[in-house]
Amino acid sequence: MESESSSSSTSGLQGSQPCRHFHFLEIQLATNDFDDSLVIGRGGFGKVYRCNVTNGPSLVDAAIKRLDSMSNQGAAEFWTEVEMLSKLRHCNLVSLFGYCNHGKEMILVYEYMPNGTLEDHLHKLGTPLSWIQRLNICIGAARGLHYLHTGTGIQVGVIHRDVKSSNILLHESWAAKISDFGLSKIGPTNQPSTCVNTLVKGTFGYLDPDYYATGKLTRKSDVYALGVVLLEVLCRKRAVDATLDEEQWNLARWAQESIKEGKLKHIIDSDIKDQISPKCLREFVRIVVSCLHNNPKQRSTMAGVVASLESVLTLQEKFNNSLQPVANRTIFANSKQSSNTKSNSSTVDNTVGAEYNMFLGRREVPTDYKTKSLKEFKFTDLKKATSNFSPKLQLGEGGFGGVFLGWIDKNTFAPSEHGVGIGVAIKRLNGEGVQGHAEWQ
Repeated sequence: MESESSSSSTSGLQGSQPCRHFHFLEIQLATNDFDDSLVIGRGGFGKVYRCNVTNGPSLVDAAIKRLDSMSNQGAAEFWTEVEMLSKLRHCNLVSLFGYCNHGKEMILVYEYMPNGTLEDHLHKLGTPLSWIQRLNICIGAARGLHYLHTGTGIQVGVIHRDVKSSNILLHESWAAKISDFGLSKIGPTNQPSTCVNTLVKGTFGYLDPDYYATGKLTRKSDVYALGVVLLEVLCRKRAVDATLDEEQWNLARWAQESIKEGKLKHIIDSDIKDQISPKCLREFVRIVVSCLHNNPKQRSTMAGVVASLESVLTLQEKFNNSLQPVANRTIFANSKQSSNTKSNSSTVDNTVGAEYNMFLGRREVPTDYKTKSLKEFKFTDLKKATSNFSPKLQLGEGGFGGVFLGWIDKNTFAPSEHGVGIGVAIKRLNGEGVQGHAEWQ
């Protein structure tokens, strides 16, 4: 147990190798006397400038954070960051080149991250990140936090205390790197449940409710915050957004309620709905639910989060690979045909049942729904082509439903025997999937 103090935040890191101390004049020259045209961001600490600095024998791209005199942060956070990053070295942690303290000036010099923050891409730039990219970013962030928690390479473990999407930087390769260690605290690594008594600090929306209520900080507080980030990645919604309806202001609360009510498909970012296999989605949501458990003792460890996310990535990659060998054509047909209902429309035959039409509540296919490039298949023919949708012929499963290997005559498109004619991939809507009529249409 320890109480809040600047010295206790870093005392366990004594003996760390000091990083470079930059002269103020060097920083002035590199930033052209803090030219606003070089500003690439602003945070709680102050402005961030992009410039070139000398690091050993090389001239490198750097991001320079200059403490704003009006900032809520100060000397304690500054020295915590210097002490932490002087010792910590990991591919998923941002690197600190050095620092400068000159009079009232407090400046930190980091490696420059070309792709900015995860927050930028999710909520400001609208970057089309694929599901695989998002999973890799989540895994990278979790690995960085796991390194902090376990004390690998150091004598103590570190609790970050301010995990959020704006503190996850993205390298040119899109590798995730944890940044901003100003609020970090240390604790013994041989006592996993050890808590640190502190003043409650962090960011609303990511704050562990138990930490907020008791002031007892544990590694599980970082796990909770990462769970919120995972939801941001899945839903592309901010942790707190007062512009939405009141019940949606807090992402963690709203998403958990939606999951309990079976409305999962309504909260997923539409850009990735058709990329996620149902099995991977279930596993990803299970990880989120574990991270956000009200009881910290019931939450996964960060090591468990890393292992689970890596498992989800493996499942998704296998699913993606299973779809690649056979892809001559994709055929859609209604799999819930009604044989007892007759339709008045001349365009509706036994392929599309009047009681369960794919066109969103319509009881008929629109009369203008005709296209020369598509053939309308009978459901019975697709059953025959796939041996009645045999599990042995299932290639995979996605947000729309199962994907099956079928065989048809290359000229007539009539169903044929297995291995005869051309192979096609047939997607069959799953009534419980994350997609539905709108996507089919």
